[in-house]
Amino acid sequence: MPAMTVSGHRYELDRHGVQAVLEGVLPEPIHEHFVVINGRRWPPKQVLALVTGLDRADFTTHQARRALTRLGFPAARAASSREHRMRAVQAAGPSGSAAGEPDGEPQTLVEALRPFIGLWVAVRGDEVLVAAPSPKDVVAWLAQHGQRAQSMFRVPDSDQAITGAAPQ
Repeated sequence: MPAMTVSGHRYELDRHGVQAVLEGVLPEPIHEHFVVINGRRWPPKQVLALVTGLDRADFTTHQARRALTRLGFPAARAASSREHRMRAVQAAGPSGSAAGEPDGEPQTLVEALRPFIGLWVAVRGDEVLVAAPSPKDVVAWLAQHGQRAQSMFRVPDSDQAITGAAPQ
């Protein structure tokens, strides 16, 4: 288990422990930097504060990002809205896929929504703002963080629900 020192305290963190701590927690809005854990974008400081119990003022975003990338979580910087839209349009091309992964590889909308199967999502542009088990949770998160979504829907949990095919 990798050991690291954050704000003068020594911690032994591993990927599975970080993932376990985040179960049932909703990510806060992304301002500039994010890490991808379990297919969701998380603010690095939120994650490190949750797993260490430290106050966010005790470390920087870059320290949190570095600690989490050492554990193997991909990290990236969120593009400005205009840059993000332009990259998405350029990446989409005729296939209809959109940019969204930290490595910049294009992905289809289905691939982008795969981590949220069975959950309710709030979407603005091509960005999933929040995913939660109920529409009430989504609306509460949007209100708590002063965010506005363009749409909200439940991601289907089966191919039959997606296609509308009758069960066989």
